[in-house]
Amino acid sequence: MYRLFLPNEYVKNVFRVTPEQLKKNGIRGVITDLDNTLVEWDRPDATEEIIDWMKDMREAGIHVTIVSNNNEERVKAFADPLGIPFIHRARKPMGKAFRQAVRQMGIPKEQVVVIGDQLLTDIFGGNRSGLHTVLVVPVASSDGLATRFNRKVERMIMQKLKRRGLIDWEEIK
Repeated sequence: MYRLFLPNEYVKNVFRVTPEQLKKNGIRGVITDLDNTLVEWDRPDATEEIIDWMKDMREAGIHVTIVSNNNEERVKAFADPLGIPFIHRARKPMGKAFRQAVRQMGIPKEQVVVIGDQLLTDIFGGNRSGLHTVLVVPVASSDGLATRFNRKVERMIMQKLKRRGLIDWEEIK
């Protein structure tokens, strides 16, 4: 059961996931969370760095779709200026939004990675859907109300995984 919370990779931030690395591993699609993965949960717009990262992905032929549990207004306001498709109110970790994103990209799920900052939503949902998962350090130290509860549960899960020798969270690429 706990293995479903174990990401395939753990990196400091999305910028450590490069188009070159993805292509080398046969990856053609990225499903990414929005809040505290790409930008702080309370930042309405993309940073210049995120704009450049998205541009690099697009130029490399990597499809990117934002899958967020947040409302349409929030996700649309962020994604539309970037020209990035999105799925809002995704109900992660349920698998429907992950499957929908893969279908919309039109590529096999074996060629898609999920990037997110939460074990309970992004990693668990991606793993349950049979996707390669990448956990990133949250970009902000604060969270919205619902996420604060998730973080407490995540800390307990991380401690269990660590005690079992399945992870070493100090090793951040």
